[in-house]
Amino acid sequence: MDLVAHIAETFNSSARLKLAAATELAPHIARAVSLLSDCLLAGGKLLICGNGGSAADAQHFAAELVNRFEMERPGLAAIALTTDSSILTSIANDYDYSLVYAKQVAALGQAGDVLIAISTSGNSRNVVEAVQAAYGRDMRVLALTGSNRGLIGELLVADDVQISVPSEHTARIQEVHGLIVHCLCDGIDRVILGVE
Repeated sequence: MDLVAHIAETFNSSARLKLAAATELAPHIARAVSLLSDCLLAGGKLLICGNGGSAADAQHFAAELVNRFEMERPGLAAIALTTDSSILTSIANDYDYSLVYAKQVAALGQAGDVLIAISTSGNSRNVVEAVQAAYGRDMRVLALTGSNRGLIGELLVADDVQISVPSEHTARIQEVHGLIVHCLCDGIDRVILGVE
C-alpha cells in the first residue's frame, strides 16, 4: 500500500464531499443560524450532545460560543451535555446510559432553548431520547446527521432544522460536521454583531 497516496486520497475525498455538500447544505445552515441566533438573542441557551467524535464536536461548539469564535463579543449561553462525568455516570448507573442526555435536558432545558443533537447515524439512542426530552420542555431542535437521517429525522417537527451530510462514511460526516460548526459560529457572530 502506498501510504502517501492513500493519505492524499483521504484529503481529496473529504474535499470532494465538502464541495458537493456546500450548495445543498448552505440553506439549512442559514436556517440553523437563524434558529440559534433567535434563541440566544431572546435570552435562551443551547444544549449540545453527541457521542464519541460528536461529543467532541459538542464541546468544541460550546467552547466557541461561551468564549469566542473569530470576532470579539460577549459569551453566549451554550452547554455541552457531554462533559460532567459525575452527572453522566450517575445517570448511567442509576437509570440507563440511554438517558444520560435526556435527564440533563429535562433538568436544564427551558421553553425557547434549543437542543443541538449530533449523531452521524441519526440513531444514537441517548441522542434520540434527548430530542424527545427537549419536546417535553418546549424546546426546538437542530440535528446534525449523515445521509441516513435515522430515528432523529423521524422525530423532528416543522420548526426544527436538520442538516444531513450526504455521506454514510462516519469520518467524512464528522469532518463536515466540524465545518458546519464553524459556519454556525461565524453566522451567529454575524447576526448578533450585525456584521454584513
